[in-house]
Amino acid sequence: MRITVDLTPLLIRSAGVKGYLYYWYRALRALPDADVHGFPFLDSPGELRHESSTEGFAATVRGIAWLHLVRKLPSLTPACDVFHASNQVYAGPRSARLTTTLHDVTSWLTPETHTAANRAADARYLTRILKRADGIIAVSENTRRDAIEVLRLDPSRIFTIHSGVAEAFFTASPEEARRKYKLDRPYVLFVGAIEPRKNLDRLLDAWRELTRDVELVIVGASGWAPPETVRRLSETPGVRRLGYVPEADLPGITSGALALAYPSLYEGFGFPVAQALACGVPVLTSNISSLPEIAGDAAVLVDPRDTEAIRDGLRRLLDDPTLRATLAQAGGLRAEHFRWDRCARESMDFFKQLSR
Repeated sequence: MRITVDLTPLLIRSAGVKGYLYYWYRALRALPDADVHGFPFLDSPGELRHESSTEGFAATVRGIAWLHLVRKLPSLTPACDVFHASNQVYAGPRSARLTTTLHDVTSWLTPETHTAANRAADARYLTRILKRADGIIAVSENTRRDAIEVLRLDPSRIFTIHSGVAEAFFTASPEEARRKYKLDRPYVLFVGAIEPRKNLDRLLDAWRELTRDVELVIVGASGWAPPETVRRLSETPGVRRLGYVPEADLPGITSGALALAYPSLYEGFGFPVAQALACGVPVLTSNISSLPEIAGDAAVLVDPRDTEAIRDGLRRLLDDPTLRATLAQAGGLRAEHFRWDRCARESMDFFKQLSR
């Protein structure tokens, strides 16, 4: 069975989806006797960089040009038995089974947190890929339920397969990251793009009420947050913004944190939470969407729309080293479920089931 995976998101600026595709594709290719190839011309992607293409200039231009051509003429995609599409293509080859991975439904559930361009792209993805797909991987059971209830997709076509966490998070140590980024003080970490859905304003309000010798370190690229949020990041006492950091540095930064604070308003999976669990770092996160499913019993869960609840949860973590140690141990056990080789094996079973 020949499987072609659309890797065009690797050629553009992207965060969670790009990381998913990069590690998932590599894990699929590592399976014994796997006949898996990347589209377009991406059998062996280069180094993962969220802010730019994984490929050189010439390969990136060629790949994007080929994507635009295939959008007009889907028959030009390589011959295969299964074509796994991203939201960048508009159709798969007619002779192949069409599959895709659904990461979240935030454009429909929280449209106010997205740009008009994002909403239009997701609407096109729903019409051209999701509704036509022979099979859909949902990255969490919560995402599967939302796809059924909100998007009215056929439940029999949607399979839950949890994403994985890069191996570096399971073995990370903080020393080099502390030196490189001068992380000399204890810190609570937030990881994510600066955008409304991440709920940074309430996190900053909660942090302002905590007076202690601990920093709140913000890691993430500039997204589409209102200017007021960006301004507050630089003005709130005890907050330090690192901006975008290379993928290779994130495990060390995560492993050195006292805790991860991630009170997102909605997540389809929640990579920062799973990554912190793998590092043995205690987590505060939201009690809604997929986050309780991913965190299990290894996190303090709070109502993300309640600033006092976020503040009190952070205070519990900071004041109680026993709680932090308990959550860290539980997180390490929970994270064993989020291995890319497991995700790849389950995905291959999914593909084989479709081909029967």
